[in-house]
Amino acid sequence: MLASVLIAKKRDGGELTQSEIEFLIEGYVDESIPDYQMSAWAMAVYLRGMSPFEIECLTDAMIASGVTMPKLDNALRVDKHSTGGLGDKTSLILAPLLSLFDLHVPMISGRGLGITGGTLDKLEAIPGFRTDLTQPEIDSALDRVGCVITGATKELVPADRKLYALRDVTATVPSIPLITASIMSKKLAESLDSLVLDVKWGTGAFMQDRDSAIALAQSLKRIGTRMGVSTRALLSDMNQPLGKMVGNGLEVNESIEILQGNGPEDASSLTIELAAILLVDTGKASNLIEARSKLLAKLKDGSAWERFQQMVSIQGGSIERPLAVSHPFPFLANRSGWIESIDGQLLGQAIISLGGGRRIAGEKIDPTVGLEMNCRIGDPIRSGDLILNVFARKESDSIKVQSLLHSAIRIGDNAPSLRPLFEPLDSFDQPLQAK
Repeated sequence: MLASVLIAKKRDGGELTQSEIEFLIEGYVDESIPDYQMSAWAMAVYLRGMSPFEIECLTDAMIASGVTMPKLDNALRVDKHSTGGLGDKTSLILAPLLSLFDLHVPMISGRGLGITGGTLDKLEAIPGFRTDLTQPEIDSALDRVGCVITGATKELVPADRKLYALRDVTATVPSIPLITASIMSKKLAESLDSLVLDVKWGTGAFMQDRDSAIALAQSLKRIGTRMGVSTRALLSDMNQPLGKMVGNGLEVNESIEILQGNGPEDASSLTIELAAILLVDTGKASNLIEARSKLLAKLKDGSAWERFQQMVSIQGGSIERPLAVSHPFPFLANRSGWIESIDGQLLGQAIISLGGGRRIAGEKIDPTVGLEMNCRIGDPIRSGDLILNVFARKESDSIKVQSLLHSAIRIGDNAPSLRPLFEPLDSFDQPLQAK
């Protein structure tokens, strides 16, 4: 069987069989199928899509490319996945927070794709923090503190590790079949009891419109349910960055604020909502109101921050205070009015231009650069007001992104209508029966 034949079949709109998909994934992992052929296949999938059956087969083949995590004891195992958005740092807060409720959170995360920063990139801004833990090290971390955030090991879904990096540099990121298989192969390999999905849409997300986000959420839920994992989902609006900070080190610092009971309300409330869904789903709270109250108490009393520090320490890092970041340079409004819209794609391009994201696979990221948003959609603004700060190595780098920022921040004459930050796709008040 030749990979080129299967690429042509998919390019022409044909449905691949289970054995054909297994052949492609196995060949890519053992390197008998080279990057350039898999790039062509990924582009064919991006253009032609995949049937639900093909997506299931692709997910299964990616899981089968490695091992699955063993269950350590009777503790329920939960996780969250966000589909990627500008300024999304919820994972850094949610994993240690949930572990305080006798839940295990084995979070297998990824690096930045396109304009969005990856959870691993953010955590690697912490000196010494390791994201390449072995399975015994993952087991040990779960046993000691109940949470871990690491990358897919060579043994755990190696197919995704390779394909993830390839998609980032071949313009095939916003593909529902590839996103579904990537997310769910990692999550299902964790041997979860319950999973919550934060499916984002808007200018700062991969899914640009709400309908596409709903389609992705349904695709993800279908795969999770098929594999026997209680899978919930909500949609969140990513038409502007989540929180104030965008950039790896900056987002770590903002996560510390939230873990200490402070920080921006939008990032905090979304994180609490996602965690609350899992508390109800696992029977740790009887309803969302109770769950939110319990979670907020853990942020306010310092225990979440302490657990985060323990997780960081176990993974080789140390963090007692905010990380050092680059110098802030102001970006001012050039007219009066209201913040009408924010183009997350252009903001992401500005961060990449500053060195905070990748243009090619393996490119080094500067964790000290980024943006601090000082206003949100709907805010009134006057000419000369501070819109945002650009954290850059030197002033010339800040000047270089000015045109992108002017294009990204649209100031109008009228106040725009506002959307809710998130909306559920499910009813969450029925707990999961403990296994």
